[in-house]
Amino acid sequence: MTAHPGPSRSRSRARSRTVGLCTAALVATALPAGGATGDAWAAAPGAGARAASATCAASPTPTGGEAKRILDIAEDTRKELDLKAVVLRVTRDGKEVLTAALGESMSGVPTTADMHFRAGSVAIVYMGIAALRLVEQGKASLDEPISRWLPDAPHADRITLRMLGGSTSGLRDYVPDPKFLAALYADPFRPWTPDELVAISASHPLLYPPGTSWSYSHANFVLLGQALEKISGMPLAELLRQQVMGPAGLGDTRNGTTPEIEEPVLHSYDTERGPYEESTYWNPSWTTAPGAVLTTHVCDLARSAEAVGTGELLSAAAFRTQLDPGTVGLGGDTPGCSPRDCFKQLPARHFGYGVIVQNGWIQSNPSFAGYAAIQAYLPSERLALAVSTTTGPKAPAYNTAQTIAGRIAEALAPGHDLSGAGPAEPERKS
Repeated sequence: MTAHPGPSRSRSRARSRTVGLCTAALVATALPAGGATGDAWAAAPGAGARAASATCAASPTPTGGEAKRILDIAEDTRKELDLKAVVLRVTRDGKEVLTAALGESMSGVPTTADMHFRAGSVAIVYMGIAALRLVEQGKASLDEPISRWLPDAPHADRITLRMLGGSTSGLRDYVPDPKFLAALYADPFRPWTPDELVAISASHPLLYPPGTSWSYSHANFVLLGQALEKISGMPLAELLRQQVMGPAGLGDTRNGTTPEIEEPVLHSYDTERGPYEESTYWNPSWTTAPGAVLTTHVCDLARSAEAVGTGELLSAAAFRTQLDPGTVGLGGDTPGCSPRDCFKQLPARHFGYGVIVQNGWIQSNPSFAGYAAIQAYLPSERLALAVSTTTGPKAPAYNTAQTIAGRIAEALAPGHDLSGAGPAEPERKS
């Protein structure tokens, strides 16, 4: 990203590919009636969790059946959308249906399933789970003002933990701010501090009184991460490891304190600054709270989809809160907030506590600097999808991983639409 505008096509991507980590379509169905296993949330780290495979490798090339259909969808879409690489994994009942790696990471370097990429807003899901677990341990209340832990935060006496995790605080998103974008494009390697980021949001008036509508804001999750550190008394990276990654067996999902990515690396490329250029190591410090800037590989991402989507890390009551913390019914006709930002949260289309619920799927769809990904779980079919993509010079600006996942969902689970934003519906990122 750069200060010069570049071609109009690249500027339009500023808010649709690099600028974001989470929400794309926010299209959801009614909440699952069930919940999680009753005691799983209280287990010690690692208890009851199925450890991720020590090796993430592509399946043997399928010659027919369901796996062949999935592979054909991925390969056809890769060519259609000019994607440089696609890695994906599909499981049912926790058992592999297909793991595949297509295209190249770099010119002449084939993509492999064990390559690591940025996990973006998946960390927001983890922060939500950690918050709900701390609440059930009696260490906090979702409806306490954050002034208890962050007295200097903007509107701290009016904003609660529930509002941060459900993105109903009214804080404006700092990402669309023109000054932020100019600085980000001018130096994509610049490190950003939480205080710098929150100050950008605080420089604008609230979009609406806290808790009265819905709009996505990165500032909510920067503040949530800071609050979680105060509540738990430990660094956020350690809290997420203890509360989420450890119990879920996500051995290859890590917090990055620098732009470094663990080898082997799935390289990314982008046109947001004008030319098609390598963007793998652009600094992700602005995307969410320090300690929650994650990298992973596709096997961990599929396991993550299953752990989140089954609610195994939460009590049944906390899982219900995760899927609807009170967001359903908010948004819509909000004076002073555009329908694109404050859109109506419906039982079939809403943001939960850090997750997106979409036509029965429980998902997260991050994108950043040429990377796009999705983790999604359909409880009714016990089906987990994980996809990560990187772009070629003519790739579209929307989340192409969600496009692939949507086509796979259509083939495997008709009636449960997982398609994301496309040219007709600009996606929201974060």
